Amino acid sequence: MKLSVVIPVYNERETIAEILRRVTRVRLASEIVVVDDGSTDGTRQVLKQLARRRSRLRLILHERNRGKGAAVRTGIAAARGDLVLIQDADLEYDPRDYRALLAPIEEGLADVVFGSRFLGGARRPTMFWHMIANKMLTLMTNVLYNSILSDMETGYKLFRREIIQGIPLRARRFEFEPEVTAKLLTRHVRIFEVPISFNPREYSEGKKIGLWDAFEAVWALLKYRFVD
Repeated sequence: MKLSVVIPVYNERETIAEILRRVTRVRLASEIVVVDDGSTDGTRQVLKQLARRRSRLRLILHERNRGKGAAVRTGIAAARGDLVLIQDADLEYDPRDYRALLAPIEEGLADVVFGSRFLGGARRPTMFWHMIANKMLTLMTNVLYNSILSDMETGYKLFRREIIQGIPLRARRFEFEPEVTAKLLTRHVRIFEVPISFNPREYSEGKKIGLWDAFEAVWALLKYRFVD
């Protein structure tokens, strides 16, 4: 099965070349779809140079910043592989975990795989309150949708392409994670979780998600429990 890796990017000049190097090094991606979401810090110029040298890199440009969810949706719509994996550009997630993510689908156990940061994988011990917020949102997901997920907000989600392209998605910002999770659960799609490593960056290092995004996630979970 061919793997499309979708990378939404906004102002990640310091990390974009490195994450592309790491994705390429695992030699599992048939294509890398990078969606630059209106970067203004020089990221776009770096990407244009890299795209000229890498045949598997497909670069899509948003003329203005529309939000991570919008960039992810653009990348999903453009993906051509049998499987679609979302990869952040900030080095928090390690492409060496791709094989673990792929295994449940290759073995016929799942149609979607979540990489969980809370199943015992190696991780940097920081951002305590961010972890608490993640766990509270996951608990809310489990109560509303009768599931036992350990990490709803994970940025590593792997999908069969026909499934993710067949789900209507509206997220513009960071509410992509609760929206797609809610819609997968209401459709009774087979989800599997595997442990992944996690190296979170702090706000001083450029982390973008904030408190308001937690409220948006709560609203998305409530809304999509009753509205598709």
